[in-house]
Amino acid sequence: MASQDRPSEAELPKGPIDPGILNREELAEILFAISQMNMPFGKYGPKEFPPAGVPIYDLPPEYLHWFSAKGFPKGKLGTLMKFVYQMKCDGADPVFDEFRKANGGRHPLRRGRQKNFTFADDTDPEEL
Repeated sequence: MASQDRPSEAELPKGPIDPGILNREELAEILFAISQMNMPFGKYGPKEFPPAGVPIYDLPPEYLHWFSAKGFPKGKLGTLMKFVYQMKCDGADPVFDEFRKANGGRHPLRRGRQKNFTFADDTDPEEL
C-alpha cells in the first residue's frame, strides 16, 4: 500500500476508538490506563489478592477468554480488559513487560505451598 493511499492524521476519526486505527496518543492513553487498572472483583480481585487485586495485564488469558464468552464488564474496565485480551491473543503480551518490570515482575497468581509437613505418627522411616 503506497503512502498516498493512507489517510492523513486530519482524516482519522476523532470519535470512539476504532480498534483498527489508533494513533500514538490514543495508544499511549490506553496503555497508561491498563498499567493503572487492577481487577476490582472476582477470582483475581482484592479479596483474593490484597490489597488491590491483580493488574489486568497479568490476568491469565483463560480468565479473559471466559469474559469474552460471557461478556466483559461495562465501562472502562471492560474496554481495557477487551484490549488486553486482544493483545494477548495476538501474541503482544511482551508489551506489558515494561509495566511488570516497573512493578517488580509478574504478579504471582498461585498461593504459596506448604513446605513442611507433620504426620500423626512421628516414626523414623529407618525403623521401618
